[in-house]
Amino acid sequence: MLDERKLAVLRAVVEDFVNTNEPVGSKALADRHRLGVSPATIRNDMVALEEDGYIAQPHTSAGRVPTDKGYRLFVDRLSSVKPLSAAERRAIESFLSGAVDLDEIVARTVRLLSQLTRQVAIVQYPSLTRSSVQHVELVPLAGQRLMLVVITDTGRVEQRVIDGLGAIDADAVADLRAMLNRATAGLHLGAVPDAVEDLPQQIPPENRAMAISVLSVLLESLVERHEEKIVLAGTANLAAVDFAASLRDVLEALEENMVLIRLLGEAKDPSMLTVRIGAENFHEGLRSTSIVSADYGVGNQSLAKIGVVGPTRMDYPGTMGAVRAVARYVGQILAGQ
Repeated sequence: MLDERKLAVLRAVVEDFVNTNEPVGSKALADRHRLGVSPATIRNDMVALEEDGYIAQPHTSAGRVPTDKGYRLFVDRLSSVKPLSAAERRAIESFLSGAVDLDEIVARTVRLLSQLTRQVAIVQYPSLTRSSVQHVELVPLAGQRLMLVVITDTGRVEQRVIDGLGAIDADAVADLRAMLNRATAGLHLGAVPDAVEDLPQQIPPENRAMAISVLSVLLESLVERHEEKIVLAGTANLAAVDFAASLRDVLEALEENMVLIRLLGEAKDPSMLTVRIGAENFHEGLRSTSIVSADYGVGNQSLAKIGVVGPTRMDYPGTMGAVRAVARYVGQILAGQ
């Protein structure tokens, strides 16, 4: 482990490089920071930091830049994240509280986070696998069709159109709707298949085919895993960044939904904040980026993840503070709804 003086020098190198995007020299550190030692001592500490792999000398420059290892120690030893100003907190609350449904909450959140951090923002919709049924609706449509609508407690709305049902009796639809809600309301989605297993036997024979079709589509919509939805905003922010890898590699990685889901990780704890730096990212195209992510949820229940992707030369305290704050506000809004 580094002593406090060397850690202070590393912290100063990271902060100056993030602010200037220029390699940092010992004289500049002595001038800009109150480190309490001479430039010669700072220079010796920088040599030691380079030997330990925390900073590196790019090309023939006299200055040094942080490595992934240096950024990792900087983040791990942060005493606190940068708090948002009162004006920023009011702006976030005002902007997000105007959302009327889950889609608008997600859309506003991802746009807001990209603007706050000037990075690529990523917001995952609450997974159906973490939700419970709030209401099931059946809506007769023209052409012998029904629309099945499932509304969850997390705000997710799943809609499916069921074709080829033959003549639709309005009373039979109303009876089936009532049975479905009695059987499923409040149940975790994983418990729904068992709850509706015996429903067809309770339906009059002339309406049983319709009920079986509806139940089949209902289970399909709840059980399938392709419902994991990710929304991005702010990819244009990457244009101003010099990546060690090509920008094209980064953009191609961000286009893959499953890559993003794996990057964010599984939602576990609403208080958890995760930072992955450079080579810690499993995808080759993202080895020159850092990902800061947090869970959001209601109470102690995590529903999904929110995060940003940017260069390793990132304002970590500010980005971590913004991600955490926005995740908390989203959770509060979902709880209020």
